[in-house]
Amino acid sequence: MNAPTLLGHVGAVSGSMISVRQFAGISSGIAIIGGRSYRVGQVGSFVRIPQGYHDLYGIIADVGATATPETLKDAAARGERWMTVQLVGEIVEAAFERGVSQYPSINDEVHLVTEADLEKIYGTSEAGQVTIGRLTAAESIPVRIDLDRLVTRHSAVLGSTGSGKSTTVASLLRSISSGQGDEKSFPSARILLLDVHGEYGKALRNVARIFRVNPTEGTEPLFIPYWAMEIGDLLNFLMGKSEEKALSGILDKIVDAKRAVATAANFPGFEVNSLTSDSPIPFSLKQLWFELIDPEIKTWLDQQRSQTAKTEDGDADALKQPQYPLPGAGSSPPFTNNVGVLSIRRQLALLRSRLLDRQYDFMLHPGKWEPKLDGSVEADLPQLLEGWIGHDRPITILDLSGIPSAVMTRLIGGILNIIYQGLFWGRELPAGGRKRPQLIVMEEAHRYLGKDGESPAREMVQRIVKEGRKFGVGAMIVSQRPSEIDDTILSQCGTFFALRLSNGSDRSKVQAALPDNLSGVIDSLPVLRTGEAIVIGEAARLPVRCRVTLPHENDRPNSGDPLVASAWSETQTKADYETLVAAWRAQNAKWKKPSTEGGQDGT
Repeated sequence: MNAPTLLGHVGAVSGSMISVRQFAGISSGIAIIGGRSYRVGQVGSFVRIPQGYHDLYGIIADVGATATPETLKDAAARGERWMTVQLVGEIVEAAFERGVSQYPSINDEVHLVTEADLEKIYGTSEAGQVTIGRLTAAESIPVRIDLDRLVTRHSAVLGSTGSGKSTTVASLLRSISSGQGDEKSFPSARILLLDVHGEYGKALRNVARIFRVNPTEGTEPLFIPYWAMEIGDLLNFLMGKSEEKALSGILDKIVDAKRAVATAANFPGFEVNSLTSDSPIPFSLKQLWFELIDPEIKTWLDQQRSQTAKTEDGDADALKQPQYPLPGAGSSPPFTNNVGVLSIRRQLALLRSRLLDRQYDFMLHPGKWEPKLDGSVEADLPQLLEGWIGHDRPITILDLSGIPSAVMTRLIGGILNIIYQGLFWGRELPAGGRKRPQLIVMEEAHRYLGKDGESPAREMVQRIVKEGRKFGVGAMIVSQRPSEIDDTILSQCGTFFALRLSNGSDRSKVQAALPDNLSGVIDSLPVLRTGEAIVIGEAARLPVRCRVTLPHENDRPNSGDPLVASAWSETQTKADYETLVAAWRAQNAKWKKPSTEGGQDGT
């Protein structure tokens, strides 16, 4: 008598792919086993192939006419029902292992996988695992991922708008930092989240330290010192394009300034012979501007250029240039300066404009990290890194919602450069990457990791995904448009959390990163429910479809849809557009009018 779990028999074997002839005795699409109903032959579900003392397991990739073996497509057997199965692992004795040590034979039985079988695969909890949700096909069984492989082999969370992407990320980070139920947590985790839209502060407030350009209650000011960023890209933003000769002169000035500061401050680890323009040593942009503008506008009283015609000294701190009379006509005094001239008046005007623009204060006037005119600073990089990744909470959120879009990619590139360089060079120290690994989560990654144009952020992330594993720096890419992300970055992601993806080009990008024979599983991406994901790759035991555990309603990101019908059915009241514009000007969505005492009310 046939077992109630029998689905069919092996009809053909081709490497890890097998064709299964469905058992003729199955008269419906539902099987009742042990009082539970199971859907038969569902794409993405598992099958078991007994092999004596151990069982092979596979995942159904294709069902029906398209699964019919090529050799039978014009034969009498064409009318039979077929399934294509991708072998993924085996249970030897009691332990599940990925990969197979042997292949099935023709006519071997193929069985439906029951909850008892799934319990053998997913039911055991091992050290270093994190529970992220429940199996879609058996919600009593938790889905766990390997934290080591999640971080060191990089990952991507991909899904269309409204698919539950932000909630999935929040749930995953909370599971790591706090655990689920009685599950073990990892309170000493070190996670940096780049929050482009300011969605996660509310969701992770009790496990995270939050930094924001325009701080609100419960957040701290975000500063990114310009002098720790890549100097070539910084100058491109501050001054625009310059001729090679002028750029060399500017870089020479910067190196001289950094050398003087480092020598005076006697920074630990500083060696004068290894100093470059990119060395993370403070220098004053105001002083640089002042020293560069002087030869551009200077005039002389005599032809020998021994007496300047200066009428006012100027003020570097106030960005006020020295005053000189204009050159005389022909051979009449005052005479034009011809020493140290780089012909960069336009570039220096742009630099001054940037320094005076208050929206860039977080970078160009970075609080305690802003150099004085002599280059000295109140706080240095150790204090910055300790504030970002050395505190007692497992998560750091850098809320970038107040950052001008013109500087977003440069800023993220600068942040990543500071983090990666510090952890790379200190990799063998207790605070370094190998002793305490770092996970960097990048929300809305398609905005700054695109394929086209120059992008400091993309170049830095490419380096992280290629080299970071060896130095304890992992990346998690979060995006609704994977087709727009650089191919090198996505190809290095070892684990994918694929939520609902409706766009064909986005699905094909995910499909390209997987074995061809699992295409049937990826074809189900458009019909996934909100908060449902297919987890594939290094951190997952098997490709699995799961329902991600939802955080408590008060611990979800501010990314939910507005209730349109409810809002539009209410009686309209007079709106306060004065406060709306004030919030816009303050770059603070929680802005409120000052209290009657005359002070700001704390938000």
